[in-house]
Amino acid sequence: MSQRAVAALSGGMDSTGLLLRLLADGYRVSCLSYDYGQKHRIEIERAKKNITYLAEHGYVVDHSVIDLTSAMSVFHSALTTPDFIVPEGHYEEEQMKQTVVPNRNAIFSSILYGHALSLAQRENTNVIIGLGVHSGDHAIYPDCRPEFYHAIEHAFSVGNWESDRVRFHLPFLAGDKVTILRDALEACTTLGLDFDKVFRNTNTSYNPDSQGRSSGRSGADVERILAFHQIGRTDPVEYVEPWDDILDHALKIAEGMRGDRHE
Repeated sequence: MSQRAVAALSGGMDSTGLLLRLLADGYRVSCLSYDYGQKHRIEIERAKKNITYLAEHGYVVDHSVIDLTSAMSVFHSALTTPDFIVPEGHYEEEQMKQTVVPNRNAIFSSILYGHALSLAQRENTNVIIGLGVHSGDHAIYPDCRPEFYHAIEHAFSVGNWESDRVRFHLPFLAGDKVTILRDALEACTTLGLDFDKVFRNTNTSYNPDSQGRSSGRSGADVERILAFHQIGRTDPVEYVEPWDDILDHALKIAEGMRGDRHE
């Protein structure tokens, strides 16, 4: 019997990298994507494209989109509030806290946990809950930190029967986006998949344009661009400007942050 996993699949590079790793490790995976009214909901369409691409290559992944728009429409964040402009710059800059969606990962994790526990009971198996959170997110997003997941895993375990059959699996927690991309390259080789095709079918930008092209300006964009540059590859996703211009802008942002730290 194959190992069983559920995973959050936002449609971004982190969760996509996680899915590749789970498949390469032999897990049978069920994925949940969340529509919570995010301005960058193009990511859900990208997730669907990759689910189709995987199926075409023999990797069938159960995929459901969970509608949370009615519940989370009352939350205040630059990612969900219509007249709240998505800030630009580096992930570590103070204004990036505006992109935090209150309690988002607690809500997502709670639904994943219930789904995992249901599968464990229905299929009589142990289930891991895969999340692509990583250390690059820790400074800006409190709900991506190790202590947060230790706390909610404990809370969920004491609040459910048969919780010994479910556990969180956070393989990138101590890594960063470079870690994820390097691991994804290895996983794609194992699975016989086209790395560029997979990551073209993702979205990391918080403020893509009406055609779904990434802006290259949000904090998430900058971190992604720098990660692709660090592994010596051109990001295959489409940007509103040519890659050389996008990369130059990201490098200047990063250099500015290094200068600020040394002042």
